[in-house]
Amino acid sequence: MFGIPTYLIWLVIIILLAVIEASTMALVCIWFAAGAVAAMLTALIGLGFWPQIILFTLVSAICLAAVRPMAVRHLNTRKTATNADRAVGKEALVVESIDNRIPSGQVRVAGQMWTARAADDHMVIPEGTSVIVRQIQGVKLIVEPVEQPARAK
Repeated sequence: MFGIPTYLIWLVIIILLAVIEASTMALVCIWFAAGAVAAMLTALIGLGFWPQIILFTLVSAICLAAVRPMAVRHLNTRKTATNADRAVGKEALVVESIDNRIPSGQVRVAGQMWTARAADDHMVIPEGTSVIVRQIQGVKLIVEPVEQPARAK
């Protein structure tokens, strides 16, 4: 191919895929690099272009489908704990009226100010109301009042 031995083309592909994997750490390109190694070995023993492509495809697909989930499970065991999850289930005080339609709202929970949204989109929770934190979505707390206020009109 282009006067260059095919195994050298596969070697360049392996190096490129390894560099991409090292920069992304997504555990995707490395499996294609494994397929490229198989294809390069096929080129070295003298098989043609199509056997190389078929072996590249098969080895890459098998590694991606079978080995990647196992590798991800074993490599991503470290979970970074934050203090934010401690807010769930706690009582908070609304310091700025919560209205999902505007959107607006802030609460103070455990001495910290958070942007808040009501669990019920049709509810306006006035300032000074006590609420319970039900969940965290991104950087917003989803809250429900301790006592149900009247629905917005």
